[in-house]
Amino acid sequence: MTFNISKFQQKILDWYDVHKRNLPRRDNENPYWVFVSEVMSQQTQVDRVVPKFYAFISELPDIFALAQVAKPDLLRLWSWLWFNSRAVRLQLAARNIVDNHSWIIPANRKLLLELPWIWPYTSASICAFAYNLPEPVVDTNIRRVLIHEAKLDETIWREELEELARACIPENRSRDWHNALMDYWALVATAKATWIRPLSKQSKFEWSDRQVRGWILKKLVWGEKLHLDDVWVSFPKKEVTSIIRWMVKDHLLRIDESWILFIAST
Repeated sequence: MTFNISKFQQKILDWYDVHKRNLPRRDNENPYWVFVSEVMSQQTQVDRVVPKFYAFISELPDIFALAQVAKPDLLRLWSWLWFNSRAVRLQLAARNIVDNHSWIIPANRKLLLELPWIWPYTSASICAFAYNLPEPVVDTNIRRVLIHEAKLDETIWREELEELARACIPENRSRDWHNALMDYWALVATAKATWIRPLSKQSKFEWSDRQVRGWILKKLVWGEKLHLDDVWVSFPKKEVTSIIRWMVKDHLLRIDESWILFIAST
């Protein structure tokens, strides 16, 4: 059976007209809002992102403010989103935009991919949501919608799926289309409803390396003194030394006579 793209487009957009969710990025098409919200939303639930997003934007309203903010303040605003290294990498990308792109977030996927720590999915998202460009945004959830609606085999190659995704984007409506797909997978074509398995599953947070890293940075950002022994006592079953070594390598910490010190700037 041939997949009817026009009917698929009409189905999703008609549904979206009725069931559209009120999410932060949709309040403002400012590319900076999209830039921040896309990085925040990586591997983080929307209900956790929303309040942190508004607080972040309130204190850092533009790309220059993000590029210039002190690292302790940046991580304070990022707290409870975990993956703290993402905040540091987001700032590195912001500095690159300020220095090399006249403060303007590029409306070009190739240029976006040249920024530090901007990956294919994020670059496509910025193009689609900020600039309404016909770039296919295919994460594990949109993949599920396409497979379900087009009756595809779950083993389909990513390149084939992206080709279909690109063909499905209605002319001049990339932003609406991808917002509609996001709401459709969240409310209708869920993993439970479709029985389509994700390509990967996020590991549990409890007793993970992420929990240890977040715990350390939260203590330091709020001014507490922290000794290596404190971490070992709090997480006796974790490989604390390797976790801290990774954080030092990522320019988040330094160690001075077994005291853990925060690197305030990069």
